[in-house]
Amino acid sequence: MAKSAATAASSLVQTLRRYIKKPWEITGPCAHPEYLESVPKATEYRIRCPATIDQEAIVPTADPENVYNILYHARDQRRNRPPIRRYLLKKEDVVEMMNEKKTFEESDFPRVYLTTTVEEDENARGGGYE
Repeated sequence: MAKSAATAASSLVQTLRRYIKKPWEITGPCAHPEYLESVPKATEYRIRCPATIDQEAIVPTADPENVYNILYHARDQRRNRPPIRRYLLKKEDVVEMMNEKKTFEESDFPRVYLTTTVEEDENARGGGYE
């Protein structure tokens, strides 16, 4: 009986606190919203959980033949190439290829990058280095 009276009294006090304010909270500069405390109460801070879903997702449905295919591998042209042919060379094939080509020409090799000689100026101060 004592606990129920205590809980009833505390709920009555909390209800009265909600409606009865201190005099400086009713009028004056402290009553203005700019002067109110910026830290929200625990009951005002996060009313709903961020993971709560407000609305159900609307999933569009259509006939499968009318939907654009976004799969990459279906549109990849590199996959449409013919298969790579691989050959196994036997010793006789290699010997035959070597017998066909006995000498090499200059055009068989890549060009050399530096084709001209560099002449340094001997008359420069310090031999051209400073």
